[in-house]
Amino acid sequence: MAGPEERLTIDTVKGPVSARFARPPSPSATIVVAHGAGAGMDHPFLAGFSRACVDEGIASLRFNFPYLESGRRSPDTEPVLRDAWRAAFAAASDRADGGPVWASGKSLGGRIASMAAADGEIAPAGLVFLGYPLHPPGKPERVRDEHLYRLEVPMLFLQGTADPFASPDVLERVLAKLGDRATFVAFEGGGHSFEVRGRKRDPREVGASLAPHAAAFIRDDR
Repeated sequence: MAGPEERLTIDTVKGPVSARFARPPSPSATIVVAHGAGAGMDHPFLAGFSRACVDEGIASLRFNFPYLESGRRSPDTEPVLRDAWRAAFAAASDRADGGPVWASGKSLGGRIASMAAADGEIAPAGLVFLGYPLHPPGKPERVRDEHLYRLEVPMLFLQGTADPFASPDVLERVLAKLGDRATFVAFEGGGHSFEVRGRKRDPREVGASLAPHAAAFIRDDR
């Protein structure tokens, strides 16, 4: 089982934000996990995923973006979100003892990580997307994928087949263009938070169920 979490404060351009770090004995890697637009780092889904990664032998650091830290509902501007990612990634790298550091995130958090990585603002060993928002719901023509093709690191897309932010045909086209840089794991009937209609599950359990896929991908890349 994962040990106690260390409570951290990370400085950003909008002030300090909270973070949680946990490390198993002799971790194979460290993963930095960012939350989605609507809920912070302590949402059961994100906490479940992060803690289960530690049980899988991977250190984890999850953090809040400034808007959630201050109790606001509307996400920060893109530069502020990127700055928070840079700060969190640096904090994780300081604790990684030279080991590989991966970037991960739910929806918005994963998209900002990929943009920062594509522009060289962070240098992750790879990316793990927990429901990537390829387009707004109902608007598959507005695909947000251009920066993904500039990434040279391995990417794991964990995606529900009923996710309104990633229609299957759009996702298939993007994955085909990414080629062997991308690996896709489908969760049948899963929505944007991997919820399945008609099946009630604790969000913490849902998040934790994704960790073995992430851990196996990270270990296989070593």
